[in-house]
Amino acid sequence: MNEFKHLPDLLLTGHWFSQLPVGLRDALLAMAQLRRLAPGQRLFRRGDPPCGLYAVLEGAMRVGSIGESGKEALLVLVEPPHWFGEISLFDGQPRTHDAFAEGQVTLLHLPQEPLLALLEREPRYWREIALLMSQKLRLAFIALEEMSLLPAPQRLARRLLMIAEGYGALSGQRRVLHLAQEPLAMMLAISRQTTNQILKELEAQGAVRLTYGEIEILDPNLLKRAAQGKTP
Repeated sequence: MNEFKHLPDLLLTGHWFSQLPVGLRDALLAMAQLRRLAPGQRLFRRGDPPCGLYAVLEGAMRVGSIGESGKEALLVLVEPPHWFGEISLFDGQPRTHDAFAEGQVTLLHLPQEPLLALLEREPRYWREIALLMSQKLRLAFIALEEMSLLPAPQRLARRLLMIAEGYGALSGQRRVLHLAQEPLAMMLAISRQTTNQILKELEAQGAVRLTYGEIEILDPNLLKRAAQGKTP
């Protein structure tokens, strides 16, 4: 149990887990297992059977899909203390996307069968799981709307702000994002060159600072203006 003693503090920094009833938190931790992945290791692939719910404790998970040509469509990088995998918990259907480790990753795993057994005994807890999925559904609709209506510079600035706020799941805002330009470009469905050009313009304005594999937010207000399509 020693390896679990630090988990409540870490998980409580996330909005979803912090809002759970204490009894549900304790039940989830009681069934939890730690799982570690090497860089690039696959957790599951689209079409795999359901295997439970996961929280990222260290590192990040790439969630997306890889086409027949080998081209990757990256939906999101899941970072601590975010949870993922709840869709297959609801419908029992195969996984909808691929999940691979971005660097060394430590996960908290809630296996499918014990979790379903808990929800069978305590059906009132289904609402809490539904809240986890509804938050992601809301974000998906926002992303689709932005893809259709907003130019790339606004979409990029908005995505940086969302990542800094943990997609609404963190209580504060991070200033340093461990995010390379290539995965950011893939998440926004724009070219690597366009991403670099927009980031360079934001850096020239004093909104961000670019370093290898990181984007530091220097002035959140300037970044918010860019997200609104306003010039500095």
